[in-house]
Amino acid sequence: MMNSTASLPRTSWAIWRPATWRQIGTDLFYILPGFLVSIASFTALTALFTLGLSTIVVWVGLPVLVACLATARWFANLNRAAMKRWASSIPPVHYRPAHRFTISGMFKNLADPQLWKDFAHGFLVAFPLRTATFSVVLSIMAAILGGLTQWFWLRFLPADNTSLAALIGLDRFMGVSPTVAEGILGVFYGIALLLLFPFITRLLAMADAAVARGLLTNENAALRARDEKLTTSRAQVVSEEASTLRRIERDLHDGPQQRLIRLQMDVEAAQRRMDTDPAAARELMDGALEQSREALNELRQLSRGIAPPLLADRGLRAAAESLAARSTVPVSVAGSLEPGARLPQSAENAAYFVISEALANVSKHSGACQAGLSLDATAATLVVEVIDDGVGGAHVGKGHGLSGLVDRLAGVDGSLEIISPDGGPTTLRVDIPLHG
Repeated sequence: MMNSTASLPRTSWAIWRPATWRQIGTDLFYILPGFLVSIASFTALTALFTLGLSTIVVWVGLPVLVACLATARWFANLNRAAMKRWASSIPPVHYRPAHRFTISGMFKNLADPQLWKDFAHGFLVAFPLRTATFSVVLSIMAAILGGLTQWFWLRFLPADNTSLAALIGLDRFMGVSPTVAEGILGVFYGIALLLLFPFITRLLAMADAAVARGLLTNENAALRARDEKLTTSRAQVVSEEASTLRRIERDLHDGPQQRLIRLQMDVEAAQRRMDTDPAAARELMDGALEQSREALNELRQLSRGIAPPLLADRGLRAAAESLAARSTVPVSVAGSLEPGARLPQSAENAAYFVISEALANVSKHSGACQAGLSLDATAATLVVEVIDDGVGGAHVGKGHGLSGLVDRLAGVDGSLEIISPDGGPTTLRVDIPLHG
C-alpha cells in the first residue's frame, strides 16, 4: 500500500538523550548535503536551460532542453533518495513513458509535467531555500560553539574591545568584570541555542522535505498509472485464460476424446474376436494400449495450464514439491513457507504456474545438473526463487516460455526478475504481495 505522506523519523527533544543527538545528526545529514546538491543542480540547469532556450529557434535547443529535463530528473532522484533515507518512505512518483529521440518524440518528452516540476525544484526552489537553511544551521552551530567557549577565547581579543555584557550593563548588575560577565553570557546563550537546536533542525528539515515532496512526487498520477496498468494486465490475463479454456476444450475434443473413442472401438472389436481370432484380438489390444498412452500424454500436456487438486487441498508448498519431484533435473525445495500453510488463492495459483513454467524451462533449455526452489512468505509478501546451474541466457522475451509470466503476475500485482548471464547460473525471483 502506498503512503500519501512520508513517515518522519522518531522525534526526541531532550538534549541529554542519545536519541536526540541521533535525530540532530539525521536532520543535518539531510540538510547539509542537500545544499551542495542544490548548488550543482542550479548551476547545471541554469547553463542547460539558457543554452537550450537561446538556441531553440535553430532546433539545436530542442535536444538541449531534453537534456536539461533529463538532468533535472537525475538531481530529483538524488533528492528523493535523500528524502527517503531521512523519512524512511516517500510518496510514489510517475513519469510518462520516454519517446524516441526524434523531433516529435522530443516534444512529447518535453510535455511530461513531472519533469518540469523536477526542473522547478532544482532551478528555482531548492537553491534559495537550501541556501537560507544552510546559513541558518551553520550560524546557529557557530553561535553554540562560540558561546560555550567564549570564556576561553575572550582573553585573546584586544584590550579595548567592548563586550556585549558591558554594553547592556550585565557586569555591573552581576558585580563582576566585563570579561567574566561576557563569558557567563556566552555560556547562557550557547546552552539556550543548544536546547533549541533539535527543534530548529527538525523544522528546517521538515520544511525542505515538504517542498521536495510537493514538487518531486505525484502520488495521484502514480496511482492512476498503476490502476491503468493493472486494469490492462488483468484484462489481458482474463482474455488469455478465456482463450486457454477454449483451446483446452478444442484440444480435448480433437485429441484425447477422439483417441478414447478409438480405444473403446478397438477394445470392443478385440472382445468380439477374442475367441475366433486371438491374434487379431491381441493386435487390436496392442493398438488400444498405444491409444491409451497417447491419450494420457495429451491429457498431461493439457493439464499444465490447470491448477491441480493438490494445490487446493494441501497448499503451495506441497504442490511445489510435487512439481520438483516430477522435474527431470533434480530440484531441492527450501524456504520458510511451511507445509500446509495457506496463502490467498490468487497468490498460490500465480506462484504455482510460475514455478511450473520455470522448472519446465530448466528441464528443456538450461542444461542444468541441479536446481533449487525457495519459497519464503511473510505477512506481506511471497518470494519465490528458482536457481539453476545451467548455461544461462534466459530472458523474458517473445518465443521464450517465460514471456507470459509477467502478465500473469501483473494480475496479482507481482513482479518478476531474471538474472541469467551467459554461462549461468540463472536466478528467477518473483515477489507477490499478499495484502488486500
